[in-house]
Amino acid sequence: MTILTFLASAGADATEPASTGGGILSFALLPLMLVAMYFLIIRPNSKKRKAQQSLQSALGVGDEVITTAGIIGTITGEDGPTRFWLEIDEDVQVRIARGGISGRLDPDAVDSEKPDTATDPADDEVRDVENSADEAADQDS
Repeated sequence: MTILTFLASAGADATEPASTGGGILSFALLPLMLVAMYFLIIRPNSKKRKAQQSLQSALGVGDEVITTAGIIGTITGEDGPTRFWLEIDEDVQVRIARGGISGRLDPDAVDSEKPDTATDPADDEVRDVENSADEAADQDS
């Protein structure tokens, strides 16, 4: 009986499909995922963090900045190594942490973004008529 059992078990092994390469593929998949995660997540975040740190260390009095909350103001003074005085309106100053500054505004770029209100020649004529009417009213009084 032992010989029959042996032959039966040998025949069963021959009919099973052989698995080849499954272990190697799963071992190669994990390092590939780690490399992809590095280039897609970790590296861009570290570049962004370094740029933000260099910006915050280069800030000085007189710079026009925008905070992380979206408030635009001018740095008027330093209050220690980690804080600034930020003027957000005439005679309105707030103290803000250095880390609360998200960017520096370029004064030339801000001026170029303002819309030009006198582009239509018809608008110029209307303004001229209004100005002459105001001048005539001033002369009458």
